[in-house]
Amino acid sequence: MNRKRLYIIGIAVIVVIVVLFFIFRKKGRQKQIEYTVKKGQFEVLVNTTGELKAEKSEVIKAPLELEQIGIYNVKISDMIVEGTVVDSGDFVAALDRTEATDKLKTRESDLQKIESQYLTKKIDTSLDLRSARDELINLKYAMEEKKIALDQSKFEPPAIIRQADIELDKAKRAYEQAVKNYQLKFSKAQAEMSEISASLYQERLKRDKLVEILEKFVIRAPKGGMVIYMKDWNGNKRQIGSTISAWNPTVATLPDLSSMISKTYINEIDISKVKLKQSVKIGVDAFPDKKFTGQVINIANIGEQLPNTDAKVFEVTIKINEADSILRPAMTTNNAIITGVYENVLSVPLEAIHNNDSISFVYLVTGGRKVRQIIIPGESNENSIIIKKGLKETRDLKSLLK
Repeated sequence: MNRKRLYIIGIAVIVVIVVLFFIFRKKGRQKQIEYTVKKGQFEVLVNTTGELKAEKSEVIKAPLELEQIGIYNVKISDMIVEGTVVDSGDFVAALDRTEATDKLKTRESDLQKIESQYLTKKIDTSLDLRSARDELINLKYAMEEKKIALDQSKFEPPAIIRQADIELDKAKRAYEQAVKNYQLKFSKAQAEMSEISASLYQERLKRDKLVEILEKFVIRAPKGGMVIYMKDWNGNKRQIGSTISAWNPTVATLPDLSSMISKTYINEIDISKVKLKQSVKIGVDAFPDKKFTGQVINIANIGEQLPNTDAKVFEVTIKINEADSILRPAMTTNNAIITGVYENVLSVPLEAIHNNDSISFVYLVTGGRKVRQIIIPGESNENSIIIKKGLKETRDLKSLLK
């Protein structure tokens, strides 16, 4: 048992020795990297990632009247694929009609009730007025009969004549009062019919408006172009199942691809270096061989905090100078904002610089020996740094591999 344990330990030791041998052998073979001091133009850059957007876009919206019919949120039930090229009038999206259809059924029911009330009122009014007109005719006949009776009583005693005269006067007064009552009843009937007619008209308008808005639940392109989904405030694209608000009804956009911008965010540490009209070198991840130029056209005055990060950033807009059919919204861009340009300065790669507390130095290769040279560094970019003092052009440097 002891021999077996010693055997295992011996094998383990041999394996460790072999591994260490190859590790140190590899390190020993590492070559020192030599750099050359360069002189010429030096650009100070702020590098950032952005997203392509169209500078101008036509907005495709859900019906603007949603709030008027009491609908404040509605889901997208169908939508064409993002990037589809459409013509004017082509289908883009459809909204869920459930709530609107329920409201239409309610409107139809209310309209039927008012139509029934209108018809009933119209019949009742006709009957009442007909009865009043019949009464007027009867009273008029009665008045005429009283007049005939008075004419026939002229040879009767004065008392009989007086009685006939009184009866005629009563008949006249009854007829005149009935005429006034009919006029009042007719005016009242007109007012009541006008009121219910107005309610009926309003209900029909509401029903017709709802039908008109429901037709707009099928959303079509206002003009030709490429459909790009709209993003919510949280950055999520609106698609099938997304909820549209009555206060923000945009579903998608039709971007003008002839004028593109890159939206990017600059860290609060670097934002002071970025100025309007600064030139920008732009690359597109989808086409690494393509290079574009641009210019800073807008810098946000107020910073914001991006989701899932503690860093404060400022939105910066870069206009792309060139127009190219390959550029599409939402493509990722690499933006190098040129914040400073120095002419005829010395520079070396960042890897050549060593630091010891506040002292910066490089290693010079002199006569086969490595000599430490203190330098005063200046501005830097992503790859290189300016040397203000301590070096001359074309002299070799050596940075030991770590």
